[in-house]
Amino acid sequence: MDSRRRPMGGLGGEQRRWRFLTDETSETRQDPADKGGPVMVAVDFAPDSEAALVWACGFADCVGAGLAVLHVVHDPGDAPGYYRQGKQDLLRPMEDVATEMLEEFLEDFANKHPDLGAVKKAERVLVKGIPATRILEMAKTKGARLIVMGSRGRTGLPHLLLGSKAQRVVQMSPIPVTIVKAAANDD
Repeated sequence: MDSRRRPMGGLGGEQRRWRFLTDETSETRQDPADKGGPVMVAVDFAPDSEAALVWACGFADCVGAGLAVLHVVHDPGDAPGYYRQGKQDLLRPMEDVATEMLEEFLEDFANKHPDLGAVKKAERVLVKGIPATRILEMAKTKGARLIVMGSRGRTGLPHLLLGSKAQRVVQMSPIPVTIVKAAANDD
């Protein structure tokens, strides 16, 4: 089966659309810059999430879009309903800890990147569930034009054992998804 991407129309000031052609079907997807919803960036507080948020802020500013920062609280099997932020922390309801972690992450981000104004106006979204599923559900609920995620880029056995939330979102998303990796740390 031959699958190709072909731009439809010119590249001037016209609206850009991409047609994804296969032998059986064809569908048209709109360029994310042309849609009116926010850019949704899913974060898990890792360096790749920070890189994804930097990219999402830049894109949102370029296209004049809002920004929604999403964290999905995944219920750990050994302590359902509770998170521990530090070793000295007592177990607390995971929504409380996750809310604090999200606010701290965004505050640190705003201090490190004061030139990225989109994050200051960003909608904060915190939900519980299975990350890939909830990311897609929230993107649909918010009418997101684009999903942005960080990825650690695991390969081999770790990828097979742990899977990839980003890969699942890319495979299942009806809207464009951008995956961002943090620059390699050469320490």
